[in-house]
Amino acid sequence: MSNIKGVITALVTPFKNGEVDYESFRRLVADQKNTQKVDGFVVNGTTGESPTLSFDEIKKLYEIARDSGLPVIVGTGSNSTAKTIELSQKVAAWKPEALLVVVPYYNKPPQRGLESHFSAIAKASASPILLYNVPGRTITMLEPQTVGALSRIANIVGIKDATGDMNVLAQTKRVTRDDFIFLSGDDATCVDFCAGGGHGTIAVASHVIGREMGEAIAHAADPSVRAAYKEKYRDLMKWLYCEANPIPVKKATQLMGLIDSAEMRLPLVELDPKFHKDLSTCLKNLGKI
Repeated sequence: MSNIKGVITALVTPFKNGEVDYESFRRLVADQKNTQKVDGFVVNGTTGESPTLSFDEIKKLYEIARDSGLPVIVGTGSNSTAKTIELSQKVAAWKPEALLVVVPYYNKPPQRGLESHFSAIAKASASPILLYNVPGRTITMLEPQTVGALSRIANIVGIKDATGDMNVLAQTKRVTRDDFIFLSGDDATCVDFCAGGGHGTIAVASHVIGREMGEAIAHAADPSVRAAYKEKYRDLMKWLYCEANPIPVKKATQLMGLIDSAEMRLPLVELDPKFHKDLSTCLKNLGKI
């Protein structure tokens, strides 16, 4: 599983007139590989507006990303174990690098429910599975002890931890198997995360600064690198999260000329115009537009 490391971009899904804009998506993938020098992709993640995509759309997006030659992870999680198993089994036939399975949202299962949920999914598919802990969106926290228990299952290979909490990382590393993969899911703290033993990041900001994130992660042990990363990209982190992800990053990629439209699918809507000037100024200051 050594391919799951470094900077992995959770790709946006471009839309135009209600349909997936596959030409913009191809352009974005090419830029991520050739200019941003990222190490892999996630399709059908939260950033890709996964709740709004059809199975056929997911498959075509995966095929385009796969044609880049980089590792591709596919989001298959939901708050229904049966539905997650169904999608995971279908996607497993494509031989992705891994499946990204989020903590069930809204229904707030206890830890023993989470353990049973992920265990059932792992049993139903031989594909490598990355757990996705994002309590800011799911409400429920996947606790370190639960991750430790799940790490004993052979095909649960790692976790995307979006807590931004280095104590959670340290606690989880103590109770998981030695080869368990740790990926940050928080752009602002991903370099600190890698300094603390993480193996990389599944990122949003990498649409804009993928190459720079990779360089910072490679030198994460250096405190001056960590401090410089925080200082230089403080404004970018502010404006990329001024509204719910992926609303701002979609506007950013449009401003950068990577996708034709910042169109979203409901219930998400395009970035409030009151933020356009500040986001644009931030991108100009970074030399991105």
